[in-house]
Amino acid sequence: MTGLAQKLLLDMALWFSAALLAYAFRKPSLIDLGIPLEVWAYAVMSAAVLGLLSLRYHLPHQSWRRVGMRDLTLLARAAALNTLLMFALGFILQSWLQLPRSVPLLAGIVGFLLLGGVRMFARLLSEGARRRDVPVSSRVLIVGAGEAGTLIAREMQRHPEAGLDPVGFLDDDTSKHRQRLLGLPVFGTVDQLGRVVQAEDIQEVIIAVPSASGDFVRRVVDLAGGAGVRYRIIPGVFEILSGNVSINNLRDVNLEDLLRRQPVRLNTEEIIGYLRGRVVLVTGAGGSIGSEIVRQIATFQPATILLFGRGENSIFTIQQELLREWPEVKHVGLIGDVRDAGRLRAIFEEYRPEVVFHAAAHKHVPLMEEAPSEAIINNVIGTRNLVEMSLRYGVLRLVNVSTDKAVNPTSVMGASKRAAEMTVSAGAARARETQAFVSVRFGNVLGSRGSVVPTFMRQIRAGGPITVTHPEMVRYFMTIPEAARLVLQAGGLAENGKVYVLNMGDPVRIADLARDVIRLSGAQGVDIVYSGVRPGEKLYEELLTSSEGADATTHSEIFSARLERVDPRVLEAHLDVLQRHAVQGDAAAIRMDLARMIPENKFGQIR
Repeated sequence: MTGLAQKLLLDMALWFSAALLAYAFRKPSLIDLGIPLEVWAYAVMSAAVLGLLSLRYHLPHQSWRRVGMRDLTLLARAAALNTLLMFALGFILQSWLQLPRSVPLLAGIVGFLLLGGVRMFARLLSEGARRRDVPVSSRVLIVGAGEAGTLIAREMQRHPEAGLDPVGFLDDDTSKHRQRLLGLPVFGTVDQLGRVVQAEDIQEVIIAVPSASGDFVRRVVDLAGGAGVRYRIIPGVFEILSGNVSINNLRDVNLEDLLRRQPVRLNTEEIIGYLRGRVVLVTGAGGSIGSEIVRQIATFQPATILLFGRGENSIFTIQQELLREWPEVKHVGLIGDVRDAGRLRAIFEEYRPEVVFHAAAHKHVPLMEEAPSEAIINNVIGTRNLVEMSLRYGVLRLVNVSTDKAVNPTSVMGASKRAAEMTVSAGAARARETQAFVSVRFGNVLGSRGSVVPTFMRQIRAGGPITVTHPEMVRYFMTIPEAARLVLQAGGLAENGKVYVLNMGDPVRIADLARDVIRLSGAQGVDIVYSGVRPGEKLYEELLTSSEGADATTHSEIFSARLERVDPRVLEAHLDVLQRHAVQGDAAAIRMDLARMIPENKFGQIR
């Protein structure tokens, strides 16, 4: 006999017993005379109905050693429906059964308690056996007594083999103090962490607040570090599905957690409206920003994603990820260069993209100071080629990924990106009513290939020191997923010709960032040295010029820069001269051309 059949027969036997017990409760004085035949018949019918309902609700397939609320809910449904059916049967056969009307109700209650109790007893025996077989557990203090905290505590209790023993909670919500959740106390506020660690012999702290700000995470990290205990965190709100909290989600605190901001809410309907069923081209699709844009697009049901880039290895990598994670999304890998107008023309002719995200660009400031012609040919002329193809082939949306370095540019790279913005705006002036060409500005992106953090980590692994250019240098930072989501959202706003500015939050001092990296790496004795500001760098970044200002949009995290209109004919003449000097490799002429095009430039100044 299989395990499923055994479970089914046991359930039916227990339900049969519940029917007899219900009759005994109602007619205790008649039991000595024996149980009437019709009661035996009623019990058999009730057990048979329960057997059918068990199959309907898949009760034999439940794992009694892992039984949970969903399992008990299904059992309750089966018990309730059995009770109703037996009420109806008793009413139909009342002239023969002669049963008290309360027997079906009592039988349902007793039956549910018997079947549920057996399941819970099996789970308790299983958990007890597992606890005896596991190694010594690490005593864990959970910061956050909300839903995520209780879920992770329950997971630890269910899986003692993980070696994590939840001791209690800390939470700044005083209404939760002196409560017990899952049998565990809420000891007090987060500021009491050190005292609780010592008093309860805690070995590890888990931060279980998915929406916590970076300041909150930093505060817990500092307290846990001061108490000498390990600390880990559950993923942020964008990395986790509702209720999907498990021990496997736990990870070490990283730099993005310390810089975390309040989650950005997206208008998904607006994004779906222009991506679903469309052919979408992403330039620079293998880069850190481009590849994340591809991942985000894949969730909005496009018809096809065209992965365009120069690096065959990076394009291959994002292709493999799409095949693995979104096999239903059609995609095409296309190797090419935005500088090659002929290659772009062939792609547009064959695939007819309807939406274009332009993320391909040279981004390193010092390198572009050394090779200004490359910055112009790639960032400006490449954008010009893309705009021309988008106009010719009727692209509905073109979203150009720009940077805060385009504002009051002090570098060739920043000026080239501002020139690219102007090129997109000039294209918008020539676009049809059905088209929208926009640019999106944001600051530094944590984890991108050009981010300072990987450099810091390499320096720490080499034993230090960490080099920072200037003690007062500050930058805006976003995470890669947040930046990509806001780029997609800006594409949904799509007021033709606009330059959108993302809310980057508060700027971060690079020296403070270096100290956070040292802290999280656990390195000891690593110094910070200041190497001096490099050519073209700013001490601080700006998202708007003093003359631009910004207007609110329908999204609270995105603003629209007020810019002077670009005359397409005048810009075309500037671009022709700039392109000629770039091809000639005339660095001095390139800088003069950029200065004429961008009067607000700050070349040669440290800001």
